[in-house]
Amino acid sequence: MNPLKFLIILCAISYIFVGIAGFWVLNIVSKDLPSLEELEKPDQNLATRIISADGKVIDHFFAQKRLSLPFDSIPQNFINGLIAVEDRNFYKHWGVYLPRVVSTAVGNILSMKIKAGASTITMQLASNLFYDKSKSFSRKLKEAVVAMMIERTYTKNEIIEMYSNTVYFGRGAYGIQVASEVYFDKNPLQLTVSECAYLVSLLKAPEHYNGLTNYDKAIRRRNLVLSLMKEQGFINESQYREAVEEPINLIRLKQNKQLPLIAPHFVEMIRQKLSRDEEFKIYDLYRDGLVIHTTLNSSIQKYAQEAVEEHFREFQATFQRSWSWNRHQDLLNSLLTRAIKQVPEYQTASESEKASLEKKYKNDKQFVDSIKNAATTVQVGLVVIEPRTGAILAMVGASPKFMQENSDAKYSLNHVTQINRQPGSTFKPFVYAAALQEGLSPESPVGCGPFSYTLPSGEVWTPSGTHDCAPGETKTLTQALALSINTASARLITQVTTAGKVVELAKEFGIKSKLHAVPSLSLGGGGELSPLEMTAAFIPFANEGVYSEPFAITKVEDNYGNILYENKRYRTKSVLKQEIANNMAYMLRQVVNQGTAWRIKSMLQNVEAAGKTGTTNDYADAWYIGFTPQLVAGTWVGCDDRRVTFTSGYGYAATAAAPIWGLLMKKVYADEKLPYKQRKFTYEYVPVYSSADYGESDGTNIDSPKSIESNEGLEQKDYKFPKLPR
Repeated sequence: MNPLKFLIILCAISYIFVGIAGFWVLNIVSKDLPSLEELEKPDQNLATRIISADGKVIDHFFAQKRLSLPFDSIPQNFINGLIAVEDRNFYKHWGVYLPRVVSTAVGNILSMKIKAGASTITMQLASNLFYDKSKSFSRKLKEAVVAMMIERTYTKNEIIEMYSNTVYFGRGAYGIQVASEVYFDKNPLQLTVSECAYLVSLLKAPEHYNGLTNYDKAIRRRNLVLSLMKEQGFINESQYREAVEEPINLIRLKQNKQLPLIAPHFVEMIRQKLSRDEEFKIYDLYRDGLVIHTTLNSSIQKYAQEAVEEHFREFQATFQRSWSWNRHQDLLNSLLTRAIKQVPEYQTASESEKASLEKKYKNDKQFVDSIKNAATTVQVGLVVIEPRTGAILAMVGASPKFMQENSDAKYSLNHVTQINRQPGSTFKPFVYAAALQEGLSPESPVGCGPFSYTLPSGEVWTPSGTHDCAPGETKTLTQALALSINTASARLITQVTTAGKVVELAKEFGIKSKLHAVPSLSLGGGGELSPLEMTAAFIPFANEGVYSEPFAITKVEDNYGNILYENKRYRTKSVLKQEIANNMAYMLRQVVNQGTAWRIKSMLQNVEAAGKTGTTNDYADAWYIGFTPQLVAGTWVGCDDRRVTFTSGYGYAATAAAPIWGLLMKKVYADEKLPYKQRKFTYEYVPVYSSADYGESDGTNIDSPKSIESNEGLEQKDYKFPKLPR
């Protein structure tokens, strides 16, 4: 054959082969490549941060715990170590370093395997952002192409920034910001040369080089990084010697300040609120790196948790000692039956199998003990609000015992916002406020002796709780409220105002739960309310008649600092005349000074306080809602199952709930760094009798604290409410 012709044919075949190969490569590589838009805004799965009002990061929402850090905030020693180990030619290549690729490719072909070794930092970034970690020729080709695309789109510093914010360091930490916190409890710029080298060493295999479990391997790997840094001129001999002598001092997980839950139920409340908000459904709370600024004050939150923990150490133990399952066998059987029906094995069993399964579980000591333990865990709801603005400053949604025993407690029932219980005598102030609106004054007398009232149904309602008042005896409104005399409240709602007017007033005070306009409303028996509702409803008494709607979020920003939402105006409205609000504040002060909440006065030094206790039937619920000149706080204490009740005087509100409130305020006002300095109420009160005075007064004085203590809790003890209309 003519040599020229042969050469032409050979060239043609070569072109065809190259074309086919090129088409195959193009087809493989072009498939699933990121678009320009994706390149310009890669999905970095950034964690959302929740920030307290005083600038503390209190929690994160994340699919991968990752925070974005600008290039200038990344330690230069970390960058140098990264380049020394991963890509010493980073500033010279255009995404792919050909000599390294060729040498690695030869090794891969000879071994018939795909091994690591040729990836530049840019190729690793491409993998982190767009691809999984599978090993194949096609993925490597795609990585290389995307790396070149990234190099055309970003500067070298931007590539380093993205890499440092997306790479995985172990311990659930993505990015150097989280890694420096998780491993060293430091800001990245505070890291030493040795610490930076250690973080770089983790990138190869985080668990393998974990300094807590494989210290020797971790030291050797870190020292290798330091050696490469010295070899390439990033550190000198002196720095190298100092760094290799430095031990790896990692914080253990239990020491990690990011792990304890600072305000778990508050954070979960925010997550649920934003998840339901139509305006925020276009954002991913777990991946978009939002910054949520909240009203929570981390110091007050700390004091709230401490107050609950200190009180519950003895209170929970007291309850455990006094409660006897031998006296409550029917209740135990009911609880066990209900729990067994929730067991998957029982739910999938046939009818013939269910009886034997029920017997099996009721004889299982471990199962029975777990049900007993859950049922007798006393719960708590505590919330603190700034009355002037409505800002929620602190929230405790469950008891310390429950939080310690349940790993998913953060997502459990929030006993501030998600329970509704009878408020007991904490509801009485609304009845008294309605009576003041009818023209009475704090000094107006009201009958406190035995009382009966015929209901429209013909049933005679006879509330107990006279505080030993004789027939015809009276107390002033201030005295009656301080002593929480049931018969006085009953007279006010039936003879001075009406249940309907009290319901309307409560609605004005922000109560949204259903209330029944019945006489027993005067004793807190006309409906069930959440602790947040009840606490917020006391705001007008503390704020000269102005109601401030509670809120928790002040601002939401995206990852670039753009404001997505901002609460620029407080939602307030005047719901009570200032004079009446001040009179109510005066009356509620006497509850603390000389009434059922007298213990609080003994706990606070030179801080004026006002509030109301509440104890419901059979000691099922204990409440205290109160305020100081600048703060409103509410506490509820009880068990999740209403049939599990306190068994004696320790279950009165004055003993079960009020001490938590007192401990909290004592801590708050002892902290000079907090802005809440005002210890005295500023309003002036001059007692005056109204022309609308009701009844006759015999001039009886308020009992001494000692006699009050012996009669505390008479608010509703042994009184059964009539059935409410459906």
